[in-house]
Amino acid sequence: MSEQNKLLEIKDYRVSFQMYDRGLKKRTLTVVRNMNIAVHKGEIVAIVGASGSGKSVLAHAVLGLLPGNARTSGTILYEEHELDDKLRKEKVGTEIIMIPQSVTYLDPLMKTGAQVQGIKGSTAQRKKAFERYGLDESATGKYPFQLSGGMARRALISTAVITEAKLILADEPTPGLSEDLALETMQNFRELADAGKGILMITHDLDIALHVADTIAVFYDGEVIDTCRAEAFAEDGKGLEHPYTKALWAALPQNGFVPADPVQLMKGRRDKRNAER
Repeated sequence: MSEQNKLLEIKDYRVSFQMYDRGLKKRTLTVVRNMNIAVHKGEIVAIVGASGSGKSVLAHAVLGLLPGNARTSGTILYEEHELDDKLRKEKVGTEIIMIPQSVTYLDPLMKTGAQVQGIKGSTAQRKKAFERYGLDESATGKYPFQLSGGMARRALISTAVITEAKLILADEPTPGLSEDLALETMQNFRELADAGKGILMITHDLDIALHVADTIAVFYDGEVIDTCRAEAFAEDGKGLEHPYTKALWAALPQNGFVPADPVQLMKGRRDKRNAER
C-alpha cells in the first residue's frame, strides 16, 4: 500500500502497568510489546487474538484512554504526525472514532437519535445514517433498551458515519450477535472501508474477520507474532507460514476443529524472552 494512504502507524509500541502485589511490593505487567502495525485508507486490519490477551489496550492507547498507572514507549502516528495529546484533542471524536464492543456504551438515559447525531452532527446526517443502516425513523425517539440488539449495534456504527471519521477503531464488534447480524456488521465495515476509511478491528473471531479484512495480524502474549494478507488463508491455508497462525486456522469448526497447545507452539519464543529477563 502507498505510504501516502497511511492513516495509522504504530511503531515499536509497548504498554505496561505498574501494579502492587501483597503489601507494597510493586511489579510491572506488560500487556503490549513490540507492536508494529499500520492501517491505510480503504483497508481493514484485523488484530486477532484470544479474549483477555490485551488487544483492547491498544485501542485505548491510540485514543489516549489508558489509566494513570500505564507506562508506554514507542510511537503512534496519525497521517505521519505523532498522535500526542494535542493532536488527539483535534482528531478524536471527529476523524478518529471508536466503536466499542458493547451496546451498553449507549447512554440509557438519552434517546437514540440524539446520541447518533451527537454535538457536531446534523439532522440530515443522522437521517442519512439511519437510512443507510436500515434504522426506522421511529428509532430516533427510542431509548437504547427499546432497541433490538441488531438495531443498537447499527446505531453505534451510525456514529462512525455521522462524524465522517477517517479512522475507525472497532473493539470486539460482534459478541452477542447472531451469525446473520455479525455478518451484517462486517459488511457495514467493508462498505465504510470501500468508501475510503481505515478500520482497525480488534476481535477474537478469526472466522468472522476473514469475511471482510484485508490484513490479519495475529496477537499472542502481548505482541503481534504474524501479519499476513487475508488471501493467505485461502485453499486450506496453504499460504500460511507461522505455526501458531496455522493452528488457529485448523481450529476453526469448518477445518476440523483441530486442537493445538499454544504454549508448546510458542515455547521457543517464551524461553527466549525468559532468558532475556
